[in-house]
Amino acid sequence: MVSNQAAWSNPVRARLQAGQPVFGVTITTPSVEAAAHAASLGFHFLWVEMEHSPVTLETLRLVVLATRGLPAAVFARVPVIELWTAKRVLDQGVHGVIFPFTSTPEKAALAAAACRYPPVGKRGSGAAAAIRTWPQSGSYPDSADREVMTICVVEEASAVEQIDAIAATPGIDALFIGTSDLSFSLGLRGKQNEPALDRAIARIVEAAQRHGKFLGRPAGTPEVARRHIEQGFLLFQMPTEIGLMELGARQLLEPFGISAVPLGHRALY
Repeated sequence: MVSNQAAWSNPVRARLQAGQPVFGVTITTPSVEAAAHAASLGFHFLWVEMEHSPVTLETLRLVVLATRGLPAAVFARVPVIELWTAKRVLDQGVHGVIFPFTSTPEKAALAAAACRYPPVGKRGSGAAAAIRTWPQSGSYPDSADREVMTICVVEEASAVEQIDAIAATPGIDALFIGTSDLSFSLGLRGKQNEPALDRAIARIVEAAQRHGKFLGRPAGTPEVARRHIEQGFLLFQMPTEIGLMELGARQLLEPFGISAVPLGHRALY
């Protein structure tokens, strides 16, 4: 714990505000040891995947405990936008919440309210576990209201039609583009680099920049991340711990003519 006089700043937010990119490794297996090791490898945050993986609330709490004091912050993607889904992960002590399928301004407003205590928001009081692991002593509600990051994933064609109102929502820190689901929603079956998808992404980028929201998207390689940084993106979801294992296997085995397990379709959304 730090002293009452020292205010903790979310390191992910601090880097973004300084115009620096942040990279998160995606955690999809209920291995606390793997998550703790990933938190010490240089990534800025853990993207704990609770929408598409078997990671449970109990595992999330153990990850928060195991990574306490390590460099990477812990963010959790909840399955749906509801007050109770956000409350349950926040009460485990996460530093950010990622909300899927933010398709309307009303859902964006609900996401923002879920991450803040009244009178600003609607978060319920009961964060005893979070208080025990929060990086700052003193007033947890004040610190959490200030430093928890709220990230909304835009991944439906209907959201693009309302993107200006979504991006204008107070309390939303970042818009993250779920490029695979957005492609499916546009009828492209997950294909990337399609004109319709590029146009939708451009509309999201323009709205986010106009309303001062950080921009995020998936990036599987440094080359992809660098290209998107030039477009204004700063928040990146990197491959899963399983994906990193497969990448390592390919690098080790293919020079010997051994075909590693194909990476296949690495759809994150």
